[in-house]
Amino acid sequence: MTTFKVPTREDVSSNNQAIFDNLKKAVGFVPNIYATVAYSETALGNYLPFESAKSSLSNKEKEVINLITSQVNGCRYCQSAHTAIGKLNGFTDEQVLELRQGFYSSDKKYDALVKTAKQITLNNGKVDDATLETFFNTGYTKGSLVDIILAVNAVSVTNYIHNLTQVEIDFPIVPELETATV
Repeated sequence: MTTFKVPTREDVSSNNQAIFDNLKKAVGFVPNIYATVAYSETALGNYLPFESAKSSLSNKEKEVINLITSQVNGCRYCQSAHTAIGKLNGFTDEQVLELRQGFYSSDKKYDALVKTAKQITLNNGKVDDATLETFFNTGYTKGSLVDIILAVNAVSVTNYIHNLTQVEIDFPIVPELETATV
């Protein structure tokens, strides 16, 4: 089995070294998943602006998407990272667990969002009519739907990288749940 060591600053290109320095200033460290993306000379510089691009979705809504997508994709790293980030954005431990399970009991709009993002992830962009109708009835727009597709794909990048590399998780590790497949 091929093993992946987390690259250090000295292991990456000068362009990626500058990105590492910026990450360290912004968040206090370089998350292992980003360091792993830096195996490519260009991917980290391309990925970070895509991941943080302006959107019609709030940061809290993006975390709803990140949590369910990471759960569906079976990525423990991103489940752990986005649990911590979700809590920074105001979700409780119980709410994070609900979102990872594909529902949200205390807000109809977030419930519609998590169910829509789950179906998009599970079904390669397809969502059943009833889920989509509920989504639009809670106030989301066609533009929101496009932004959800972009958000699902942004987090799927790091999901896939971790699922392939299995680099060490450098966030508090969350409990495993059954993968959200229904």
